[in-house]
Amino acid sequence: MRVLVTSSRNTFALDIIRKLGSLGHTVVASDTYGGAVGSHSKYLAAHAVTASPRFDTDRFIDDINRIVAEHEIELIIPTFEEVFYLAARIADLPAGVRLFSGSFDSLARLHDKASFKRLVVEAGVPVPETVVATDEESLKEAIERFPRYFARAAFSRGGVGLLTNTGPLAGNFAVEDCKPTPDQPWLVQPFVDGPMVCTYSTIVNGRVTSHCTYRAPEQWAHSTGITFLAIDSTDTLAYTQRIVDALGEDFTGQLSFDFVDNDGQLYAIECNPRPTNGVILLEADDFAKALTGDVSEPIVVEPGVERQVSLAVLADAFVEPLRHLPTSLHDLLHVKDVGAGWHDSLATLWSPATLVHGAKLGRGQHKELLGALGDDIVWNGEPIDGMTEADAEALESVHAQRV
Repeated sequence: MRVLVTSSRNTFALDIIRKLGSLGHTVVASDTYGGAVGSHSKYLAAHAVTASPRFDTDRFIDDINRIVAEHEIELIIPTFEEVFYLAARIADLPAGVRLFSGSFDSLARLHDKASFKRLVVEAGVPVPETVVATDEESLKEAIERFPRYFARAAFSRGGVGLLTNTGPLAGNFAVEDCKPTPDQPWLVQPFVDGPMVCTYSTIVNGRVTSHCTYRAPEQWAHSTGITFLAIDSTDTLAYTQRIVDALGEDFTGQLSFDFVDNDGQLYAIECNPRPTNGVILLEADDFAKALTGDVSEPIVVEPGVERQVSLAVLADAFVEPLRHLPTSLHDLLHVKDVGAGWHDSLATLWSPATLVHGAKLGRGQHKELLGALGDDIVWNGEPIDGMTEADAEALESVHAQRV
């Protein structure tokens, strides 16, 4: 199989590259800058730089087409929100190449947190009470409804820009900093106590082919996980299949869900229609089989499998030494690093380049570094240059589904 992995800056993109490359598949990586960690893996046949899908969509599609033609790519695996631009412009991709992704319509329904809420209700999956705010006044009214609240933009990711009066992130973001509009609404929910539970799944023709449920015992800045521990998947696997069924099509692609475990009751919070770090917990053979759909039952990661991003764990220990140092030292000594066994250290050495890239993107915009890291590859619900009339109508329909 000849594969193109896009947005190779991500740790989980590097993991996908290693998994497929180690099995003998021909893997090419791409990103919008040359220093992306995954673009320097020894498991690559080649790597390339593309235009930004967000800021220069036409040239991005041209660059992808050039890579596909030059390397005879058969399958494109997106690893971040460039998936929306590829799905919206799938008619402009070369004939014969497959995009491991659902339709733009389905992706938009899953990504927009307001329409996602309606979708999971239809699927019979528990979700907290939700109020959609479309202006500053309705946002203030919504948060006054709940003694303890949790609010975020309909298009957000990575635990960035969270408005809450409860927990370690309380006060990090002010109501005055939130600018909800009808096109960019905010969701307000009662704060649900309990740990976050995350999932990662591959889906082929409407059927879950692999699944992992995990927690992040250690997090960077109370948002992005840096250690990952697999837990029981019984409930989340069932919920994932229900949501896929509710999409009403033979969905193919990668889905990642966040739940809150409130004393044993899981509540769906959001969906990332792309991979997350859960893929790291899958074995290489299992991941490759899951991509093809050639499995009789979903491949499920057993509870207890654990991985960490050691560099991030070490950095976090120095950022908050009193709180994190004992746990960090334990993890560094006992938890397997995501790069262990790959003998691919050159790629890891490029990690600072990703931070530099994020700092450049966020310069002068007062953006948190975590948010800026993907600023050139995100999609925030806007119409996409060159999208079909049908997809434009689908986007309007998604907006209309907000509750």
